[in-house]
Amino acid sequence: MKYTSIIQRRAEETRRDFIKKSAAAAALFSGAPLFGPMLRADSRQGAVSAGASAAANPSGGGDRLAVATIGHGSQGMALLRTLKATEGETNVRIAAVCDLWSKRLNQARETAGLSDSDAYTDYRRILERDDIDAVLIATPTHTHAAIAVEAMEAGKHVYVEKPMTRYLHEAFAVYDTAKRTGKVLQVGMQWASEPRWIRSGEIIREGGIGPLVLAQASYMRNSGARGEWNVNIDPELTEGDVDWDAWLGPVPDQPFSADTFFRWRKYYPYSTGIMGDLLPHRLGPLMIATGKPEFPRRVVCLGTRKIQTDRDVSDNLQILAEFPSGLTMVLLGSSVNEQGLPDRIRGHHATISIGADRISLSPERPFVEEVDSLTETGLNYPNPLDMHMRNWYDAIRHAGQPSAGAEVGVRMDTVLALAEMSERLNTMCLFDEETRKVTTGEGREVEPLTHGMLESRRIG
Repeated sequence: MKYTSIIQRRAEETRRDFIKKSAAAAALFSGAPLFGPMLRADSRQGAVSAGASAAANPSGGGDRLAVATIGHGSQGMALLRTLKATEGETNVRIAAVCDLWSKRLNQARETAGLSDSDAYTDYRRILERDDIDAVLIATPTHTHAAIAVEAMEAGKHVYVEKPMTRYLHEAFAVYDTAKRTGKVLQVGMQWASEPRWIRSGEIIREGGIGPLVLAQASYMRNSGARGEWNVNIDPELTEGDVDWDAWLGPVPDQPFSADTFFRWRKYYPYSTGIMGDLLPHRLGPLMIATGKPEFPRRVVCLGTRKIQTDRDVSDNLQILAEFPSGLTMVLLGSSVNEQGLPDRIRGHHATISIGADRISLSPERPFVEEVDSLTETGLNYPNPLDMHMRNWYDAIRHAGQPSAGAEVGVRMDTVLALAEMSERLNTMCLFDEETRKVTTGEGREVEPLTHGMLESRRIG
């Protein structure tokens, strides 16, 4: 049965009411690091800390957390296996699993070691359980927002895979709900918890490279002749095995398609491909590394689809985003060429280069007498997914901010939403964080994209 989600209902509110409800957001950036006491990992000792108090309480301490997983494709199963492998060490137990497809549900149940009574096809049954503290959401992107909002309304903490949401209004609905309920939300871009990004942010907040000028990052892959996201289609999936209306969620009615079920990242109703599925792994951490993530002021995006044409989404794109501080970001993404840019943040006084396990600070020529060169190594983890999940557990237990919380998620999603609008509407998009309005360079207001607004580029 097609459901009307809480997101769809809230979309009917006026912008004035919406802004009034979130007026507290104006108090952000009061000078505290990022958005409050952020829990971070110490790469040398493996402890997680928010000052001395959290350092004394590692992620295995405190009350045992009961967690449920929702959605069990490849990433959902990776989360579940990580949970299972670290249950004893982290003092977290898997309480329930949920998936719309019986085959995946059974696989998840068996992996978790649960009985049939703890396996569900409707996530709302999980939200009704008082014994569950938190949920991990790894469903297709177009259903993230509804599940996340309803979970927080039900008193659950949330870990939601990147991107946080599909569209701009959903990002603010999730953000506002997290602020109002006080529930801890972590966006699943696992590298964001690595010290290389957090340490860079500390240096920049302390003025180590001077006023920010330009940041760059990329996520480049070359999937060859097969094409990105052309995963195998399991012949066991039939229309009778899955609640297709529930899978579509807020997307207007579409006929059942196994291709869509398995390869949804290729099609606009459900994903933006490179932009939403790959670039968050670079954009989110890069925003954290600036020391003070901002909403964008204006964004432009160019995308092409000339090599992998069996899809809606671009196979090659570039995003240029400007922020109120004067910082500009350049982001490249591709599924047809794997030669990318080094992760780098340029300041007026110095530049920070971020490697796989290290950061290097190099002074600009006019400031070599004032700024010392710096290199720090060992700033990564062998299992970043595990550490990112532990960062979330600690934030729940110690009332701190996770490394990729709703504050980061809503700013990242705003960049991505404006980039999609720029590419698909052929315009530059300007954003006003006070009114949450999007306009063109000429001042014409642009209605943000949402489910069903634009037909896909797909033929047939």
